[in-house]
Amino acid sequence: MGYMLEIQNIHKTFNKGTINEKVALNGVNLNLNPGDFVTIIGGNGAGKSTTLNAIAGVWAVDEGKIIVDGTDITRLSEHKRAVYLGRVFQDPMTGTAATMSIEENMAIAARRGERRGLGWGISRKEREDYREQLRELDLGLEDRLSSKVGLLSGGQRQAITLLMAALKKPKLLLLDEHTAALDPKTAAKVLDISDKIIVEHSLTAMMVTHNMRDAIAHGNRLIMMHEGRVIYDVAGEEKKKLHVSDLLAKFEEASGSEFANDRMMLS
Repeated sequence: MGYMLEIQNIHKTFNKGTINEKVALNGVNLNLNPGDFVTIIGGNGAGKSTTLNAIAGVWAVDEGKIIVDGTDITRLSEHKRAVYLGRVFQDPMTGTAATMSIEENMAIAARRGERRGLGWGISRKEREDYREQLRELDLGLEDRLSSKVGLLSGGQRQAITLLMAALKKPKLLLLDEHTAALDPKTAAKVLDISDKIIVEHSLTAMMVTHNMRDAIAHGNRLIMMHEGRVIYDVAGEEKKKLHVSDLLAKFEEASGSEFANDRMMLS
């Protein structure tokens, strides 16, 4: 059984040779097994979101390789590699088309990579499928298929974006602080939905979070990044036993400094 994701020694420096030069990724190595759900934590500028952007192809890496399920995608355009990936961003407005209905949004996701548009409509069977998936969210959306997404709350939009991201069973689901903009209660609900969708579709997933408790509570593996590389990687039983204090100690040991991130401490 091969890896679902192999990140081999990736480097990325922004604004090279200028006064604003910033080394964002400094030799990241990471392998994910099929079905791994990895949470990623670290201070500001540690390289968490930059790693997800590298996988998604937002820009080219300076060196190194990114391999998804045996396919080297390092040189593929963002558009070409999108077929392998599902992604949910921090901003609930990003993943859905506000002026379109829930069912239209889901149909677009379901037809991704196909040539046909929505011109021929949504079949009764599709509608039933969507209704069933929405019912499982337990947000009362199954009776609102024709509602415009722009009228929904942030939590409802993120839940729908998650469904859409999973519809085509991507090789890899990328969650980039996807609950950070939500209130705590809604964030917890969206995280539970994320867990459920990942298990149900047997997805391999990576979740960047600022919340150490969430990072410990979700997924089977946790990695900590610092200054553009992975400094800690823990899985299974050992991960389950972690406390926030362990992670803070780990960070201080690796960085030689206090964890200076109020957002993470307070959440």
